[in-house]
Amino acid sequence: MDITTIYWIVLAVMAIGVIGAIIPGLPGSSIILVAILVWSIVTNFAGIGLPMILIFTVLILSAVVEYLALYFGAKQSGASKWSQYGAIIGMVMGFVGLLPALPLGGPLIGVLVGAVLGAFIGEYLYRSNLESNQRIKQAFKASTGIVVASIIGNVIEALLAALAVAIFVYSTWSYVFPAVNQY
Repeated sequence: MDITTIYWIVLAVMAIGVIGAIIPGLPGSSIILVAILVWSIVTNFAGIGLPMILIFTVLILSAVVEYLALYFGAKQSGASKWSQYGAIIGMVMGFVGLLPALPLGGPLIGVLVGAVLGAFIGEYLYRSNLESNQRIKQAFKASTGIVVASIIGNVIEALLAALAVAIFVYSTWSYVFPAVNQY
């Protein structure tokens, strides 16, 4: 297989990684890092330098941003740990539960609905000392805060993942297509 074909395959995998960064629970940054590792091995680590260090920094930052967004969103909405754990459990159950029912959009819908329901149920159970009306209100506020923060975190993570891919393309393009730089 020639280097150009490998390059396009690596870029396709990276595009999947950017999409994975948008979808909660999928390891988009890790997919991009694996693609970069494969590229580095194939090219005997040619061109590994400051741009690659910058890419690794951006991808690590993108993973941290998602967790920070979730943390601050939960804190802002007054959510408990139970709500956060409920959201995580709901995401997993929603992904697995709707995968067989709706194979194309099911996992994404399941992740979103599962996160909302999981956060709501977790917060509702945690707030057992409140009256029913107050429990529902607090559980709704917490689940909304966690989901909004998760979406914001995923969007920021996807933007940083796309930035990492752009840096990769910028720093490796001339290695694959040297004739383009002659103009």
